[in-house]
Amino acid sequence: MHVDVIGHGPPLVLLHGWAMHGGIFAPLVEALRARRTLHVVDLPGHGHNRDCGVPLALEACARAVLEVVPDAPWCGWSLGGLVALQAAATAPARIPALAMLCATPKFVVAEDWPQGMPATVFHGFADGLRLDWRATIDRFIALEAFGSDHMREELRMLRDAVLAHGEPSPRVLAEGLHVLETGDLRAVLPGLRMPSLWIGGRRDRLVDPRAMEAAARLAPAARFVEVAHAGHAPFLTHADAVAGALQDFLAEYPHPNPLPQAGEGAMQP
Repeated sequence: MHVDVIGHGPPLVLLHGWAMHGGIFAPLVEALRARRTLHVVDLPGHGHNRDCGVPLALEACARAVLEVVPDAPWCGWSLGGLVALQAAATAPARIPALAMLCATPKFVVAEDWPQGMPATVFHGFADGLRLDWRATIDRFIALEAFGSDHMREELRMLRDAVLAHGEPSPRVLAEGLHVLETGDLRAVLPGLRMPSLWIGGRRDRLVDPRAMEAAARLAPAARFVEVAHAGHAPFLTHADAVAGALQDFLAEYPHPNPLPQAGEGAMQP
């Protein structure tokens, strides 16, 4: 498993989203590198880890990343958020804090999860992959950028980045969509042993920020922060705001397992 290590200071692990690679975090890395050592991971099947052989399944991905990064807070964007949440639930002693960036424990709508996306959206992308995976990725990127105050800039940055570390595997793209469609980690939230930060984009058309706020209410020591004019990739166009939220959050929890004692408030505004 290839990991880029950049910067100085306490470690922070970054996990990217579907069809992308760690290079997509370049603006956020630039904003944090003077204060954090960033361990920027390419998920299995993506970027430099295209041929690593690890299946794109939550448990397998979490185990593979845990083997190659130090004990550190994790920050996962979109699909990477599901992997980060899985790792936090299974290896809490190694992850003292968790940041979910435009990610929820369940992406698809359900009767008890009305803020999710319709499953038909993921079915449409899966059908498109079989016909023209490049066009399907482009449609997904357009959804990621839609709504942002800087939509054209974000769209250009996403399109430029997607193939920068090589073409993604169509098989892995299909596996990633399956994870997004079927993954449901809501049950692990009440038992999280570390504080968590949930950063949403108010104009996100893929992950409803209300779903993130709802998820934060289920976890102890959780905080929800919204970036007012951002879409699904706020670290591209509002890197300083995302970096500031991360730094403020991580500065409060320099030691492992700093959950409040029974009776203390968990949810913060």
